[in-house]
Amino acid sequence: MNPSAASPFVALRPVHRLADRVRFRFDLAQGTLLEPPGITRAVENLPGVRTVRLAWRARSLTITFAPDETDVERLTAALRDLHLPPHLPQTPAHPVHGKAWMPVAASAALLLSTKQLSPPLQRATTLTAALPLYGEALGDVFKEGINSHVLEALAVAISTASQDYVAANTTVFMLALGEYLENSIARRSNDLLKNLLRPDTGWVWVEQDGVERQIEASEVTVGATVIVGAGAAIPVDGTVLGGEAMVNEASMTGEAVPVSRRRGDVVLSGTVVEEGRLRIYAEHVGRKTAAARIADYVEQSLQAKSQTQLGAARLADKLVPGVLGLAGVTWWLTGDWRRAAAVLQADYACALKLATPVAFKSAMFRAGQSGILIKGADVLERLAEVDTFVFDKTGTLTTGHLAVTDSIAFDPQYSAEDLIDLAASVEEHYFHPLALAVVQAARQNQGRHFDHKEVEFIAAHGVATVIEGQRVVVGSRHFVEDDEGVRINTRQRQRIERLFAQGKTLLYIGFGGRLLGVIALKDQLREASAATVARLRSLGVKRIVMLTGDHPDRAAEIAAQIGLDEFHAQLLPEDKAALVAQMKADGAKLAFVGDGINDAPALAGAHVGFAMAQGADIARLSSDIALLEDDIARVADAKQLANATLRLIGRNFKLTVGLNSAILAAAAAGKLTPVAASVAHNGSTIGILLNALRGGQAALPRRRAQLSPR
Repeated sequence: MNPSAASPFVALRPVHRLADRVRFRFDLAQGTLLEPPGITRAVENLPGVRTVRLAWRARSLTITFAPDETDVERLTAALRDLHLPPHLPQTPAHPVHGKAWMPVAASAALLLSTKQLSPPLQRATTLTAALPLYGEALGDVFKEGINSHVLEALAVAISTASQDYVAANTTVFMLALGEYLENSIARRSNDLLKNLLRPDTGWVWVEQDGVERQIEASEVTVGATVIVGAGAAIPVDGTVLGGEAMVNEASMTGEAVPVSRRRGDVVLSGTVVEEGRLRIYAEHVGRKTAAARIADYVEQSLQAKSQTQLGAARLADKLVPGVLGLAGVTWWLTGDWRRAAAVLQADYACALKLATPVAFKSAMFRAGQSGILIKGADVLERLAEVDTFVFDKTGTLTTGHLAVTDSIAFDPQYSAEDLIDLAASVEEHYFHPLALAVVQAARQNQGRHFDHKEVEFIAAHGVATVIEGQRVVVGSRHFVEDDEGVRINTRQRQRIERLFAQGKTLLYIGFGGRLLGVIALKDQLREASAATVARLRSLGVKRIVMLTGDHPDRAAEIAAQIGLDEFHAQLLPEDKAALVAQMKADGAKLAFVGDGINDAPALAGAHVGFAMAQGADIARLSSDIALLEDDIARVADAKQLANATLRLIGRNFKLTVGLNSAILAAAAAGKLTPVAASVAHNGSTIGILLNALRGGQAALPRRRAQLSPR
């Protein structure tokens, strides 16, 4: 039986059901050619079916139905016995774009039948087949002057005038085939980038007043509670409120292994719930989501052109008169029109003009798959030239999250662990970074909880409560010492000053009017920072610099740990931009990596600006490259890809010039007939374009990193 006429569903099974809704999982029947809309329409026509949602990649089918008209058992039977009508659209495995193949088929048929036709018919059909080529060439002469189309038309005209109709029709066929394949490859490179766009989620389930309702995705607002079940794409960026699920984040990170997401975890639009169910608090919707940002980057990527690309196009145009001149000289010296026609078959324009953008777009697609969004080919080109990397410290080389490093108890009745437990008991209801770090440390210690009265929160100062009849205050030194009157003696001051000199943030704990102790916290270095610095050096970066507002001692410690060349400490935001400008003035090709609002001027001033995943919106807008993963190693990945792409473009350039020069020389020497020259030229061009398409295949390490909805 024709598979398009039989049910496309194999191993169909209901995996979740409600009174009026059921979700099926399935496999596709071998040979199924129908595109998802065709299957959807067929299911919608089943009796009692109200809505159908098909998650194609997840092999999930969700149906809402009228319970008084059908039920799950009848739907299951109907789906297993589904016969799709023949008029439904079918999509072959490798879709053909429109009727672009028709000139190829027509020219092939003419070529095969040329010798069977009489001479007058040969002349007439050859002229007819070449008319589009002549028209295009004539138009180009008036618009642009002599270009590659003019050379090709001259070659066909010379062969036709010499009554070598086989050569003329072979040239027409090879030109049609070459143009079709070249356009297909160029289209493929565009499609690769456009595949980064997330499919429209259409309808979304939300919870309103305790009831689940289905609304259009465009109606979802910030603060909504979105419900996402197995097989569905997540339509918003947000935080999981409840439920647990395995989420496939390959669309955002390139990592194919699903990851567990539960309460408190960040999820991104465009990722797919494979198993389980999530209630999500919507933080970014519509054009503010990660998927929409990718769309914006793709649009910029497709429009931007690099200097390498523009230079290749200019060179190709300049070489056209040289090829025409060589053909003229060949005919003048030999009087052989066939040699002249053979010379005209080979030009540099096709490969030079197409190979470079194809390589860039393929590389940008590969970067996007790996969570690196690049705004254009010119960015990759500039990144390959970068010899100096400048990193902001906080949130870039460091995690941007504080962690407890020291707990100093000044009362012998309390241990260091007691101090952390007491502070955590008071701070656990607040979400300040200091409070979160202390609570996390207490959880790791598995310590005890101190019972306390109601906690008073003093904005920008700290918290206060009563424990065992004593007033307890936790907060800044100003709050504890000046506002609450807690005395700090000389020995305690000396210990505190040593911690402060190490660049640590201090939390003071007062108990009953005396200083019970201090907890020191510090922003932690990213695990991958040192390895990233080392990789950048191996990729040709000569100078790596850190900028920070921290104390010089803390900056020196970090610089030594990860192997930086230099650092600049105690900087104001305007100082960072000034240093970047000075380095550029000194001749550095500079990339800046940052994440904060105060990094925007430096990002905009660098040759290439990187914004980290958790960076401020203005930093991301100012950047040339935005990271979707909170992983500094992606900075080195981007540099590696840029270097590899420019090397590939250089090799393709040499191949194009070398092969076409050899074809020209052989044709001028009479070693190649017009047919052989056409086959050699078009074949080498297609090969070079296929090689350029491999630009995105440069291996990038796959990692698992925390995602950010920003």
